[in-house]
Amino acid sequence: MKNYNNILVINLMHIGDLMLATPVLRTLRANFPQANITLLADKKLGDLVVHNQWLDECLLIDKKGADNRLMAFIKFIFKVRRKKYDLVINLHRNERASALAAFSGARTIVGYSKPIFSLFFTKVMQNPSVAHHIGRGLFHMFPPFKYVPGWKHQVHAHLEVLQKTVGVEKIDDGGLEMWIDQKDTNRAEEIWRESFPAETKVVAFNIGASWLTKRWLDCNFAQCADELLAKGYGVAFFGGPMDTEIVEKCISLMKYKNSELIKIFTGKLSLGELGAMLKKCALMLTTDSGPMHVGVSQNVPVVTMFGASPVPGFYPYDAKSVLIKAPEKCHPCGMHQCPWEGDRNLACMKNIPVATVMKYVWELLAKYEDMAGNVPREYGAYECRVVDVATGE
Repeated sequence: MKNYNNILVINLMHIGDLMLATPVLRTLRANFPQANITLLADKKLGDLVVHNQWLDECLLIDKKGADNRLMAFIKFIFKVRRKKYDLVINLHRNERASALAAFSGARTIVGYSKPIFSLFFTKVMQNPSVAHHIGRGLFHMFPPFKYVPGWKHQVHAHLEVLQKTVGVEKIDDGGLEMWIDQKDTNRAEEIWRESFPAETKVVAFNIGASWLTKRWLDCNFAQCADELLAKGYGVAFFGGPMDTEIVEKCISLMKYKNSELIKIFTGKLSLGELGAMLKKCALMLTTDSGPMHVGVSQNVPVVTMFGASPVPGFYPYDAKSVLIKAPEKCHPCGMHQCPWEGDRNLACMKNIPVATVMKYVWELLAKYEDMAGNVPREYGAYECRVVDVATGE
């Protein structure tokens, strides 16, 4: 294995993608203890990684703001080049990240890349966690395409990049990690005291998702919330500003919609505050989403429902958690919109019953609710339990 002194890791994607890259940082530190390790990430997601103890520096790009113009982007590339990295690892195959890696000036550039930029890479890897569309038409260049879902978890795929392109031998996988600033912890304590009576066990609800095909029915979430409220549990709704409307709709469908134990934090928290608030919850009931992975980083037991998402690639990376899926032939499709109509529309999510979900909610609460905020993390135990509603296992 070569010795690298100045390492840049690039991941410019969404909340979940960034959280799933954190085991790479720990492993790099274990193998290159004296190296300067920098992470390049989206500025709006800085709270997730700026306090990561395995990093020496976070380099943040305002990809939807000030740096979202050609000249500004070129200027940012020169900023990267001035850092004189000797190793650049790109962990997402999109144009912007590929370009930053390709033109970084590093002597060794590895990871995922778009085809044109891959010409500048030392070694390019396929990402086996994401979907691939394989051409079945003339010369495999034209539609129709065969959809092949990811077959390896994103964390394992990233660590394989280190093994096969950098020569890393020691894998130090501590699971998903997010360190929270003390001011965010203090703010979460203040919000919690103002929101819930002392000793209340609270279940976090994250009902939004980036794709419609990842969303469970609002009425089902409403029924779950009512069952919890009826037994004295608090219900906290999280999510971003884009989720406000669906949270309001969900609550409107609830029997106990006026309960004082319902609190809405949707669109009101920074990512640091989100992590600090989730850590205080007894359990998280969620779709496949970025906040799900934040919850995992805070060691919160998770119950999640998967529709379009490939289970092997993006399951909650924690053995305490439970993933529930329906046995639809088209699962996983990886599509943002369901192509079917009538009863088959979103059948993968519609056919996950409330009773099944609540079975595992009660099971995990019975085991972990008294440890809320202090659930022990078992090193290496990251493969969640996957339940098929047809078989119960």
